Amino acid sequence: MAKAKNSTATSPSLREEHATPSGDRVAKKADAGGRGKLTVSALRRELDRIDREILAAMNRRGALALQIGELKHADAQSIYDPQRESEVLQQAAANNAGPLTDAGVRAVFRELVSATRAVQEPLRVAYLGPEFTFSHLAAIERFGQSAELVPVGTIAVVFEEVERGQAQFGVVPMENSTDGRVADTLDCFSRSAARIYGELPLHIHHCLLGVGQRDDIRIVYSKPQPLSQCRNWLAKHLPQAELVELASTAEAAKRAKDEPHAAAVASAQAGVNYGLPVLAKDIEDQRDNITRFAIIAATTSGRTGNDKTTLMFEIAHQPGALADTMAIFKRNRLNMTWIESYPIPGARGRYLFFVEFVGHQDELRARRAIASLQKKALRLEVLGSYGQTEPVG
Repeated sequence: MAKAKNSTATSPSLREEHATPSGDRVAKKADAGGRGKLTVSALRRELDRIDREILAAMNRRGALALQIGELKHADAQSIYDPQRESEVLQQAAANNAGPLTDAGVRAVFRELVSATRAVQEPLRVAYLGPEFTFSHLAAIERFGQSAELVPVGTIAVVFEEVERGQAQFGVVPMENSTDGRVADTLDCFSRSAARIYGELPLHIHHCLLGVGQRDDIRIVYSKPQPLSQCRNWLAKHLPQAELVELASTAEAAKRAKDEPHAAAVASAQAGVNYGLPVLAKDIEDQRDNITRFAIIAATTSGRTGNDKTTLMFEIAHQPGALADTMAIFKRNRLNMTWIESYPIPGARGRYLFFVEFVGHQDELRARRAIASLQKKALRLEVLGSYGQTEPVG
């Protein structure tokens, strides 16, 4: 032992093995004083070795995904299982011991799940574009970038893509915690055969983006909703600025890039994509600003044990009709989590009601409630049952 120690001290170029806390072994170079010093090249070689192991494990995962896909096809099951995918991401974050952040681990596993799902079957997903809007970010969050994500011009076209079979799934905003319902989506549900397959509550973080100085901003571009969600911040910090509504946050970013006295309210990702510095981040007035997106498809999903169901119905316009209807949910001990009224276009005084409750439409209490409601309603449609999802982002 003494001889080896002396030879190390007198031979600065000699490399020896060093055990890392995780059990891996990397080379270290002894300095003139005999102290071990890790080298960049040695650490990079260790990274290369780990990368090869990761790649091999990823492909083993892909091979298993292929087998699962074959079994699902044989049983006529959907390849896309949002509840299972959410569980994978939650488990990855829960098992994370660092130093990677939970958000970073989640992002890596999201794309890993997306890539292995694509091995089973490619998915085409329509969303309200253009790219780097919050609808696009919701589509990435739910399906990953190995899916074919297709931007379209309106919410109605998202529904049409799904109805015509041009896309297996669509992503549409349904409600926002600040601004409430998204009327265009409710209108499409009233006219479409598409159903809710899943949900995605997404934390919405707005940034002020621009190429100039914040004190020089004279005009702020964005969609009406982001401007509304940031109105107090904008009034306090940019009282002199004119607020101009555009069709999308992406268009706002494009405009701001070419105007030194303009800014855009958009996502941080839009700033990266369009080369716009962040002048202020998280400028939304409500810290818990959440938009709930509906994942729509031609069919609804199966039971997960932790589900919600959405109904759409019209009842007679007479005293007590709505109160009698709400009593049905109470009698069947169904907890309502959302209720919205929507005026039927071209039918003055008539309304559609959207109700969401905890439980799956195939469960006994839900079946009883739906049957009772059917007797009272002029029109009743079950828009879908789907797994409950915690907010992300």
